Amino acid sequence: MGSSAETAVPEAQTAIETVCPAIALLDAQGTVVGWSQAAQRLVGYSATEVVGRSAGVLLAATDDRAKASQPAQESTLRDCWSDLAQVRHRDGRSIDVRLCVSSLTGQDGRDWWVVCATDKASLPAWPAKATVADPLPATLPLPSRLPIGVVVRDTHLRCIRVNDTQGSKDGIPLPKRLGRRLTETAPGTEAETLEAVMHQVLESGDPAINVDYQAFLPANVRSSRILTASYFRLDDAQERALGVCVVSVDVTDSRRARERLAILGEASRRIGTTLDVMQTAQELAALTVPFLADYATVDLAETVQHGEEPLAHLGPQDERVPAFRRAGLASIHPGTPESLFARGEPVFVPPTSPFAGVLRSGKSHFEPILDTSPGTWLDHHDPARAEKIRKHAMHSLMVVPIHARGAVLGMAVFMRTEDPRPFEEDDLLLAEELASWAALALDNARQYVRERSAALALQRLLHPHRPTGGSAADVAWRYLPANSHHGIGGDWFDVIPLSGARVALVVGDVVGHGINAAAKMGQLRTAMNTLAGMDMPPDEVLSRLDEQVIRLTEAEDPRHPATTTMAATCLYAVYDPVTRTCTMARAGHPPPAIIDPYGHVTFPDLPTGAPLGLGLVPFESVTLELAEGSVLALYTDGLIEARDQDISAGMNRLRAALAQPDLTLDELCSSTVDTLRAKPPSDDVTLLLARTRSLGADQIASWQFPSDPAVVSRARTLAARQLTQWGLEHLAESTELIVSELFTNAIIHGSSDCNSGRTIGLRLIRHEMLTCEVSDASHSHPLVRHARTTDEHGRGLFLVTQLSRRWGTRQIPDGKIIWADQQLPASA
Repeated sequence: MGSSAETAVPEAQTAIETVCPAIALLDAQGTVVGWSQAAQRLVGYSATEVVGRSAGVLLAATDDRAKASQPAQESTLRDCWSDLAQVRHRDGRSIDVRLCVSSLTGQDGRDWWVVCATDKASLPAWPAKATVADPLPATLPLPSRLPIGVVVRDTHLRCIRVNDTQGSKDGIPLPKRLGRRLTETAPGTEAETLEAVMHQVLESGDPAINVDYQAFLPANVRSSRILTASYFRLDDAQERALGVCVVSVDVTDSRRARERLAILGEASRRIGTTLDVMQTAQELAALTVPFLADYATVDLAETVQHGEEPLAHLGPQDERVPAFRRAGLASIHPGTPESLFARGEPVFVPPTSPFAGVLRSGKSHFEPILDTSPGTWLDHHDPARAEKIRKHAMHSLMVVPIHARGAVLGMAVFMRTEDPRPFEEDDLLLAEELASWAALALDNARQYVRERSAALALQRLLHPHRPTGGSAADVAWRYLPANSHHGIGGDWFDVIPLSGARVALVVGDVVGHGINAAAKMGQLRTAMNTLAGMDMPPDEVLSRLDEQVIRLTEAEDPRHPATTTMAATCLYAVYDPVTRTCTMARAGHPPPAIIDPYGHVTFPDLPTGAPLGLGLVPFESVTLELAEGSVLALYTDGLIEARDQDISAGMNRLRAALAQPDLTLDELCSSTVDTLRAKPPSDDVTLLLARTRSLGADQIASWQFPSDPAVVSRARTLAARQLTQWGLEHLAESTELIVSELFTNAIIHGSSDCNSGRTIGLRLIRHEMLTCEVSDASHSHPLVRHARTTDEHGRGLFLVTQLSRRWGTRQIPDGKIIWADQQLPASA
């Protein structure tokens, strides 16, 4: 627990800094020889009434008068005295005050005394427990020196009295001071300014409170002290100006403490404004210059910039220092000429340098006086840095590690060049506090980068890499993830080739952001690809996908409710280049736009449908016939939604952006996104454009046959003849076998379904593949069987599998189609 002596120093300092004390000048016998206007305001007595009388009569209590007389009576107490006391006001009431009494030395060798009295009620709460009602302590232990410097100057501003403390504060020795003006002992503009203040006090009688100035220290002292002085006029018995009393307090530490608090306050506002590690590092460097250092750098491990795990501390024998990169750089000089490396460049860290030592120990390197003498590590391992240090007179160094959760993220280096003061322990504590603040922001940013990178990588893997519309359409697309703090979202798109040269176009949006949304999007895209491969109509595809979303939601862990909701919207369209028809269905998704070859934009009347995962109403498909060269535009709501506008306004903007028939498909895609994307974007944006094609009559051949085994030979002959016309004779044999097996399968299974009298269709399509389609009225799906050696049937589809690249079935309104694709040569 601190003693009264320990608390007296800050109390006395606070008294001078915060209030205007009453000043009285006493001679060696305790007689008042000078009186200030503040003293008159405190006790009510004018200079005429007090000067020439004993100061003791102003004390109300007998014990106080006895204590006050001791400094004058005891030669051992030649410096100071301070205590609580009660003084008598002119109207008879008592006032509790804090008295500070200091001895003064003059040229005559006699001790005089200056008394500073401050009303206790106007002071901050003192640590002392005494109150107005409590009795004053009988004794009060005091330090040997109070931090109050006192100078008394005459009307010519010559120093006539001074206490010992003043000399230790402002650096002017006693022999040089007495009998001289301030401008004579310390020439310069600052002394002239202070004398102007004193002249003003003498003329007006009004005190000047808390005037800051630098101590007049020798030039070879590499430190500075800040003093604050208050100036009071002293009057004699005739209330004429006797001189000026200057009371000074060293406020260096308190001012620096305030500056440090201000810097820490700025750190909370200026460091970590973004989730960018490079920006955060630059904010740390910029904040410390020039408040703390003249030159500062922040170097981060390259793993941090990429969101990877930070470094563990280097072992004592580690010679290889991991790669670092300069992320923050600041200097009092434009262009940071002190730096060997620009922002973003790799940084060389010598293994035997203090920088590597910080990485090994995890502790700061503090070198108040930087050793740049020949033979140090600088000359042996880093001569370029040594040259920079000497050229720019870097004389004080701090290297502070930036670490979080036990691992090193980087290090901050602070240098002083033009500021002559070396770094102090308090500067190191401040630098470490700032580095800790920055470490928290950097670690958050690193984790954000890691999660965002993982989510983007996942989304890139889940999106199609080289989508193509084959013979059905030319496609162009843009996917732009949101740059908000939410991270990426659940947008997805797909271009899925289907049988018969058709293509499926898909755009969907999972509700939410971040890696969870990306993972759910991956689940839906996989399910959609599977369902599309089953060649079902769009409305049935969405119904099956809706059921899958419900199952995935029900399978989620109920202990984590944030991940159990899985809602999504989707638009699914199938375009057939043979018939130039497009069949579409949507589940709560914005409608597609259709741009005709002349640039007219329409939004088809397509039933909205409920979002996936709700299982509310059945979905409906709509089939439209499109002119060749039409463009289908599928998009997510991030392209058209704005917080301050209705959705119809966004669709009108989309209509205008798409109505540019002279642009190529890729140019139209870029232009539309650039025009409509919100700034700043709050959601992912996906746009998929498909310009339709149609297959010519010379690419399609079709026939109808009765359901009779006798026509199989005829069908094979016609197919072979068509391949000859197309120059595909090398595929005639395999195609005849495929036609034969598919026809036979249709006849056998069609007759069992009582479909006698119905026809069987055969169609050959030459596009990127050679597609052979056989249609019948049966709704049963054939299966590949593993026939036994004694079986007469069951080998047909196995043979089709061997001869074709792929085969399958799909439903049509009046039955089914079995199809098989064969690869065409590149020149076909």
